[in-house]
Amino acid sequence: MKTLVILVHPNMENSRINKRWKEELEKYPDKITVHELYKEYPDWNINIEKEQELLEKHNNIIFEFPLYWYSSPPILKKWLDEVLSYNWAYGNKYRLEGKNIGFAVSVGGPQQEYSKEGSVRFSMDEILAPFEATVEYIKANLVPHHFIFDTENLSDEKLSENAENYIKHIFNTK
Repeated sequence: MKTLVILVHPNMENSRINKRWKEELEKYPDKITVHELYKEYPDWNINIEKEQELLEKHNNIIFEFPLYWYSSPPILKKWLDEVLSYNWAYGNKYRLEGKNIGFAVSVGGPQQEYSKEGSVRFSMDEILAPFEATVEYIKANLVPHHFIFDTENLSDEKLSENAENYIKHIFNTK
């Protein structure tokens, strides 16, 4: 079954990292569905039923986004609030139960800053804890994350290497 990548970037035209990741993902249309929230919903009016049907058709789901103020871009929060509804994602029904869900996050700062000793004082696992808790709450399986750090200083070669590793990561986390 195909992997659904829910791509959440408000300015893909000017993105370097997520645009490159998307280019790599699109090389595998028979195995990966790329779904861009900002492109699909420029007015932020999310079609809940359509999103739920899309999720039900995939066993593997990756949320891809740049880190925004130690969280995701805002439309993802709205999407989570609306799509993961009571008696669909939790409550009496758990439609995503047993599905694999993970996160691919691009981070502007260097990796060493995301630790107790670094300037951020928190690891990426700690920053992503609310997302991880959501996955647990809806009875899905949390799969390992994929990160890219220090995006401002990243060479094209390192970005391409990371994009290829992202694909390997997706294919190995099923």
